[in-house]
Amino acid sequence: MAQLTFLGAARTVTGSKYLLEHGGRRVLIDCGLFQGLKELRLRNWAPFPVPPNTIDAVVLTHAHLDHVGYLPRLCALGFRGKVYCTAGTADLCGLVLPDSGRIQEEDARFANKHHFAKHEPALPLYGEADALRALKQLHHVKYDTPVEAAPGITVSFSPAGHLLGSAYVLARLPDGKRILFGGDLGRYGRPVLRDPADAVAADLVLVESTYGDRDHERDDNGEALADIIRDTVRRGGKLLIPAFAIGRVGEVLYWVRRLESEGRIPALPVHVDSPMANEALRFYTARVSERDEDMRGEQKGVSAFATARFHLVASPKQSKELTASRKPAIVISSSGMATGGRVLHHMTAALPDPRQTVLFVGYQAVGTRGRLLVDGARDVKIHGRHVPVAARMAKIDSMSAHADRGEILRWLATLPKAPARLCLVHGEAGPMDALRAFVTDRFGWQPYMPSHGERIDV
Repeated sequence: MAQLTFLGAARTVTGSKYLLEHGGRRVLIDCGLFQGLKELRLRNWAPFPVPPNTIDAVVLTHAHLDHVGYLPRLCALGFRGKVYCTAGTADLCGLVLPDSGRIQEEDARFANKHHFAKHEPALPLYGEADALRALKQLHHVKYDTPVEAAPGITVSFSPAGHLLGSAYVLARLPDGKRILFGGDLGRYGRPVLRDPADAVAADLVLVESTYGDRDHERDDNGEALADIIRDTVRRGGKLLIPAFAIGRVGEVLYWVRRLESEGRIPALPVHVDSPMANEALRFYTARVSERDEDMRGEQKGVSAFATARFHLVASPKQSKELTASRKPAIVISSSGMATGGRVLHHMTAALPDPRQTVLFVGYQAVGTRGRLLVDGARDVKIHGRHVPVAARMAKIDSMSAHADRGEILRWLATLPKAPARLCLVHGEAGPMDALRAFVTDRFGWQPYMPSHGERIDV
């Protein structure tokens, strides 16, 4: 009998890791970093529950850090097997993982220079060299093409509509049992990515519950964004948008460009200040490859995203000059939850100024600066010092890449038959409890909410 252990994203939204064991073989589905609350981040430093060199393979659903960011650490600790993913995920991991290593090294150097870390010397969880070594273990697989990840355990990928290369994963076992790992489920009817593929039959299904308690705002044809931009211009300020470097930056640019072309906003300078986002945008114009299957045909080109006064910030010097500038502009910078990256320098300058606006366009996990600001914090700690908040805070959920309650139920309704067990993962307690009730009411199923470290029989 197979066993599945929930090593992350169990009653929280980060750290996705699920250890599948059968017949002495081990396959890890996703390998994500914990983010947000300190008690969660400390799990990244804890000994891995099984010796990494006993894991046969890792399977990745997509390239966001909370699903792939622990991979360099796992490899550094002794994992030597293959890492299976789609071509789009492999491409984006080539950006995300080295960038994560660089940021951790830079943060450690900054903390040591200014002596604000609680542990000296401050150390990175892993560095850029670790990430580059981990990339050598990636093996990309086409959608809907089964591959044997370990003897007796076959996996296949289907489009999830969440990100370039994103997928849900179907694992097949020798006894005929099928496990469906939903990964992060995408949206329906969005302007850039295609809709999620219909679900496939499985005995055990794992589905995210990030927005399990709500439906996103109705698509207002960009009017909320236009209003925020116009208001910021009237006040003579900048609009700072913390955005996930891969995924959200593209959709934000799409909408800004569209609003400009329709004459609904002035053509402001638009600066993308994130080395990783700059590279990710280039992927939209790169060679035609499997990842293009994820994109709507009319969006295959950077022209869909380049605004009238578009600028990719190329160097730290340019970033510092942009931070110091007081001219009205739109600045898009990562990370999306304001946990690190260049956006922190922009925030340090912008937050005390009532002319400025900070707009969040993605999910903000508990314990992150983004969540604190969205919840009304009057000051936040950045680089060891408290920064007062006088700027306007705004939030638009309609740009989220995560399915909302209605979209999760819509996807579950495509299952050819009811699963023997449905597990809710990747969610906080409130949304998870709400989704459980909605699923029970609509389908008559009794979803299960596993705890961190819990092991179940399949």
